[in-house]
Amino acid sequence: MRHLLFLLLVLTNLSLFGQTTFTLNGTIRDASSNETLNGVNVIINELQTGTVTNTYGFYSISIPEGNYTITLSYLGYNTTSQNISITTKTTLNFSLTESSETLDTVVIKEDVERTNIRSPQMSVNSLSIKTIKQIPVVLGEPDIIKSILLLPGVTNAGEGASGFNVRGGAADQNLILLDEATIYNSSHLFGLFSIFNPDAIKDIKLYKGGIPSKYGGRVSSVLDIYQKDGNSKKFSAEGGLGILSSRLLVEGPIQKERSSFLLAGRSSYAHLFLKLTDNENLAYFYDLNTKLSYKLDDKNTLLLSGYFGRDVFNLNDSFKNVYGNSILNLRWNHVFSDNVFTNLSVIYSDYYYGLELDLAEFKYNSGIRNGNIKYGFNHYINNDLKLNYGIQNTLYEFNPGEIEPSTTDSGINAFTLTKKYALESGIYLSAEHNLTEKLTAEYGLRYSAFFRLGQDRLFTYENNLPVIYNQEQGVYESANPIGEENFNRDNIIKSFGNLEPRVSLSYLLNDQSSIKLSYNRIAQYIHILSNTSSPTPLDVYTPSGKFVEPQIVDQVAAGYFKNFNENEYSLEFEAFYKYINNRIDYIDGTDLIANDAIEQVILNGKARAYGLEVLFRKNLGKFQGWLSYTLSKSEQKTPGRSEIEPGISNGNWYLTNYDKTHDISITTSYKLNDKWTFSGNFLLQTGQPTTFPTSQYQYEGQTIPVYGERNTDRLPLFNRLDIAAEFTPNPNNDKRWQSYWSFGIYNLYNRKNAASISFRENRTTGVNEAVRFSIFGIVPSISYNFKF
Repeated sequence: MRHLLFLLLVLTNLSLFGQTTFTLNGTIRDASSNETLNGVNVIINELQTGTVTNTYGFYSISIPEGNYTITLSYLGYNTTSQNISITTKTTLNFSLTESSETLDTVVIKEDVERTNIRSPQMSVNSLSIKTIKQIPVVLGEPDIIKSILLLPGVTNAGEGASGFNVRGGAADQNLILLDEATIYNSSHLFGLFSIFNPDAIKDIKLYKGGIPSKYGGRVSSVLDIYQKDGNSKKFSAEGGLGILSSRLLVEGPIQKERSSFLLAGRSSYAHLFLKLTDNENLAYFYDLNTKLSYKLDDKNTLLLSGYFGRDVFNLNDSFKNVYGNSILNLRWNHVFSDNVFTNLSVIYSDYYYGLELDLAEFKYNSGIRNGNIKYGFNHYINNDLKLNYGIQNTLYEFNPGEIEPSTTDSGINAFTLTKKYALESGIYLSAEHNLTEKLTAEYGLRYSAFFRLGQDRLFTYENNLPVIYNQEQGVYESANPIGEENFNRDNIIKSFGNLEPRVSLSYLLNDQSSIKLSYNRIAQYIHILSNTSSPTPLDVYTPSGKFVEPQIVDQVAAGYFKNFNENEYSLEFEAFYKYINNRIDYIDGTDLIANDAIEQVILNGKARAYGLEVLFRKNLGKFQGWLSYTLSKSEQKTPGRSEIEPGISNGNWYLTNYDKTHDISITTSYKLNDKWTFSGNFLLQTGQPTTFPTSQYQYEGQTIPVYGERNTDRLPLFNRLDIAAEFTPNPNNDKRWQSYWSFGIYNLYNRKNAASISFRENRTTGVNEAVRFSIFGIVPSISYNFKF
């Protein structure tokens, strides 16, 4: 790594010999809240060069001595320019005002947009919170996860399903980060809402490909979300009252312009109305977002952020279910020098799942927790080279289940499934490099290591095969253990190491268009055990080890990007192909719950996905929106391990549960005037793959269905239209209290989209029939939103 860094320094500094340059750096913030702004374009007009602020609003650029005009541009904010004089190294901090405020500003679009077109970063989507709040969703609650489903290459398993799928990947292949902490379940009420309170969120970025080397551990995507830091200038609050849930956020200074706090809460309350009708069933959620920020001096800032959320279900006191995430992150931002910015994070993350069944008289608890340390550096070598490097370490504890009797006279004996432990480490170096005037690259290397640590009990099997093939019956079966091993916690049962190269290239065709290429290899060491089509709160995590190999993905993508009509329109066209080794598959009849030998029901297979994505946007004017289209295929294959084994589906490629050939979405908004804004979505998707019975037979008076190969059938075509309107009674109100109403209709034409189709024998007629199960029909909504 030392030699690579030296070579980069030599190559990129040759052009600077004979010049005297000085470093200009600083932090860019929101003018009203003092919130740092990530991704602000910083342009030196005379030099036709620039940079972008990092996650914490910091920028650094090297320029020769002289007088210049610096232009700052950021989505949703007024573009501003300022004259500067550089005679020595200089620190300049800036504040930007939101575009809704009236200011005399200089707007320069061409240079700013050129920077975006030139960036080698591809397969990345960002949405502003303002846009997300305008998108119609079920029950009118703004939702980050539901919003990204409108982007190309992103789908889910259907209405009411939790999680999301990216480019034909499974939901467990997405890395979801909230303030750098891992989120293991992103949904409330089994997918009805996401856990992210939009009022508390500052920045959202989804990486579908070309993933930078600082990210690792998931093979499909990274959803990187940051909370607001808190307003350090004045006290403020905002929130909303909806049909099913309400939210409230308060923030303000502890010491003005030096420290701040943020506290946001959200809860559903439909269960309160059930109690009024003497209905004892409960179904509700609540969550809490917190943030403390303290600026020690101009070079040091401490941030403490947290999240706590729970879902609670109680059906007649016979079925009780509680699950949710907890995270805590302490960060230290430090400016080492004019061109080196560092971030040290110490993180705790915990996902808990609890279940109580009175009928079976037992309680079940499971979950996953981890402690994580990250230390990352942003090193601005010069205007043509920026380095990112760092180290990461994560210690895991996997709790597959603890079962105990719920009553003293229960027939259930208490027992604990064997807990599993692992350590994942990573070191990375990446460079953002302007190679020529037209060619820009982002390239890097990550080395990841995974150590499966000792546990109390690990079964052993004949020929080291926990799954055997019964040739007489033609089925796979669980092998019987022949013994067991016991380890100390500091023992290493199995270790893995992988080099993960990443590279993205952008070639500028002209000021308005470019072509881009990317390749990334990523290793994933932990897996969700789930043989359903979508994640549920009961999903159990397991680490790679003696019988479970890490997933390895190789993904390539190519794209064409263009702006039209002075950036009023933009077009993104991408083609991708990815291939995954060691994708987990399940033998027929698999039981994953309370299974202390999960290796007895899984096989290692392969997966692949490929397709085309188109995103056409209208960015300016009263009418804005985008058209998204994805043409893709997602397949899985688990061949036999020997000549006598057929594998799954005879060793052939078969469609995954999340394959959707065609996926079209249209998202629009129209600002009629200062009081009224209208928006709408239309979705059209190929039906989800499924397996229908091909025949049946009678056995002891029972009708037994016979199924063919996996996922050879599909659910019917999915389509839906949603509309919404936003009404601001007093748009020019100078008072601190500001408010607006949101009205929406989800599924306007009451389409009964099939979540599943089951087959049964009609008890009256005795005739076989197919029954469609739908989750939502037409759903109206109204909410009142305020800010002061």
